[in-house]
Amino acid sequence: MTTMSKGANLPVTAARVRATLGWSSSVEVDASALLLTASGKVRSDADFVFYNQPRSAEGSVRHSGSGATGQDSVDVDLADLPEAIEKIAVAASVGTGTFGQIPGLHLRLTDVADGSEIARFDISDASTETAFVFGELYRRNGQWKFRAVGQGYASGLGGLATDFGIDVAEEPTAPAAAAPAAPPAASPAPSAVSLKKQKQISLEKRAATEAPHLVDLVKKAAVSLEKKGLGEHTARVALCLDISGSMAGLYRSGKIQQLAERILALGLRFDDDGEVDIFLFGREGHQADTMNLGNVRQYTADVLRRHPLESSTYYGAAMRLIRRHYFGSDERRKAPFQDRVPVYVMFVTDGATFDEDVTREQVRSSSYEPLFWQFMAIGKSSRSLALGGGGGRRRGFFGGGGGAASGTSREFRFLEELDDMSGRFIDNADFFSVDDPMQLSDDELFDLLMTEYPGWLTQARERGLLPPR
Repeated sequence: MTTMSKGANLPVTAARVRATLGWSSSVEVDASALLLTASGKVRSDADFVFYNQPRSAEGSVRHSGSGATGQDSVDVDLADLPEAIEKIAVAASVGTGTFGQIPGLHLRLTDVADGSEIARFDISDASTETAFVFGELYRRNGQWKFRAVGQGYASGLGGLATDFGIDVAEEPTAPAAAAPAAPPAASPAPSAVSLKKQKQISLEKRAATEAPHLVDLVKKAAVSLEKKGLGEHTARVALCLDISGSMAGLYRSGKIQQLAERILALGLRFDDDGEVDIFLFGREGHQADTMNLGNVRQYTADVLRRHPLESSTYYGAAMRLIRRHYFGSDERRKAPFQDRVPVYVMFVTDGATFDEDVTREQVRSSSYEPLFWQFMAIGKSSRSLALGGGGGRRRGFFGGGGGAASGTSREFRFLEELDDMSGRFIDNADFFSVDDPMQLSDDELFDLLMTEYPGWLTQARERGLLPPR
């Protein structure tokens, strides 16, 4: 292992390396990487890898996450980098305060194959910077090398990204109420937009090319989110689908495919990586390939070829997979667990589960995590969506008296129980049912999906599951 000083460089012979940023405080530091050409600029926004776009287009650079408090990492597969890429800048931004206020700031470069440390670079001269380039991997005469850089930016992540060729401006500030009217300008200045907005625009352009039938859905999802104040909110989105045998007709008719496309549209607004994670449950739980713009058209048909319908229904099997995927554990939890980005799970079923106790415990334990369950049942229940006045829909009861109403099924009694279950850290679930998933218009569905989620977000921040705004 070599301890490096600012400006020093050394050869790198490992085929795959991990750059791990470390610090000695509870402040959030987010690692990122920029894939640069010989000009020192990115080719496009896709060459900026960070927690909300966790891998480069070809997968050779990945944000590998924290793994522990006080560190965050980026993995680089040097052998698989495109020929056009001459340099990888390893950078970071800080959510609160400045880098000068963070003790123990350093970068460790390790060989992924055996975990051996190649180099360490300690940062001792940070001051008012809110973004920092720690080091860079660069190609010289066919050989990869690493240089300790230590260059800071007081202008934050936006300033750093702009310097490397990403067209980013800071979010506009609201004008003062009493400001005098300005004389008309010769030509209007372009609107400044946030980095989040830039990513949304980029994904919408991709959708117009790769999946044009989704463009209108994405716009409708945007309207519903804006109404809830979530226009630039970030969340990881998962779709959890029932693959028990009773779902056969819904898959065959294309209704589950249409529902999946609507959830992808929501994901394109929430999650900047352009993908939705897919989990399945029948007798077993499965994690399927992610759904994205490239594979959405035949997604459910392709999934069923790999995962044929199964004979039973066990919710808990998929819930365990989801919690392990996002938070590293499906074990019982009794204390708050904080993460940077919430998880929104759309959970779709047409029947009751055989593992009620397991499911209760998964919902209860996940209430200590930044995870929200949106349960949607296909069939009648006391919380079915009924026709309302003016052709609209309302969440209503088909009958009264506290029992099952005439014409309704008790198939979803358990999901109703989960929605109201006591003993949770916070209320982390919502439930509705509908006879036919396509009887809801796109606008109605997106509005329903945001019925309780905004309130849950507020609670999650107040109770420490998510960082405060």
